Amino acid sequence: MARNKDGDAKAPKEKKTGRLAQIWQVFKITRQQDPLVGWYMLLAFLVTFGVILVVGLLLNLGWIFAVFGVMSGILVATIVMSRRAERAAYRQIEGQTGAAGAALTSIRRGWYTDREPVAADVNRPGDFTSAAVVYRALGRAGVVLVGEGPTGRVQKLLVAEKKRVERVAPGVPVTLMRVGNGEDEVPISKLASKVQRLRPQITKDEMSVVNKRLKSLGGMKAPLPKGIDPTRARMDRKALRGK
Repeated sequence: MARNKDGDAKAPKEKKTGRLAQIWQVFKITRQQDPLVGWYMLLAFLVTFGVILVVGLLLNLGWIFAVFGVMSGILVATIVMSRRAERAAYRQIEGQTGAAGAALTSIRRGWYTDREPVAADVNRPGDFTSAAVVYRALGRAGVVLVGEGPTGRVQKLLVAEKKRVERVAPGVPVTLMRVGNGEDEVPISKLASKVQRLRPQITKDEMSVVNKRLKSLGGMKAPLPKGIDPTRARMDRKALRGK
C-alpha cells in the first residue's frame, strides 16, 4: 500500500480511555458534587480488607486472604463510588425542567423512552419554573406517564394524556407518576428504579404493537414557547453508570 506524504498508511485511531482512567474521571466528577466520596471509599476498603484479613488469620491463611482482601476492598470501594456517583448525577439535574425525561432515558433495557415530552403547559414564554410537562415510557408494565411541574397543572396534563393513550391502546395499563419530594410524588433519584419495578402485564409482541400506536399520536399538540428546552437537563452518563 502506498503511504501518504507523512508516512502513514491511514489516519491514526483514537485512543480508547482505559478502565482506570474512566474510574478516575468518574471519581473527579463525583467529588465535585460529593466531597466526602473519597472518605467513604477508604472506609469501605478498610472494613472489607479488615474483615477478610481477620478471617484469614483465624484460618492461618493470612497472606492469601490479605491479597483477596485487597482485591475485594478495591471492588467494594468502586461500588460505593458508583452508588454515590449515581446520587450526584441525580442531584445535578434535580429541579431542572426535563429532569424526568433524562431519568427515564437512563433506562436501557425493555423500555421505550423519549427525552422529549408528550405534553406541556406553560403560563408564559420564558417562565421555565412554572412549566408543567409530561413524559411517556412504554414497557412490559404498560404505559407510564410521568409529570413534572406544578401539581395541579401536571395532574390535568396526566389525565388528558391518559385519555389519549387509552384511545389508541385500549386495555393497556396506564400508570401515572409525578416527580417531586411531596406526598404521592416520586423523587427524581428513584424514578427509574420505580418504573423498572412495575409488574409486567403485557407481552413483548403486544408492547411492539402499542409502541407503533403511540407513535401515531405524534408529539405535543402545540410546541413549547421559544426559549424552553425540555432536554436541557443532562444527566452525567458516566457517573450514572459508574464508568
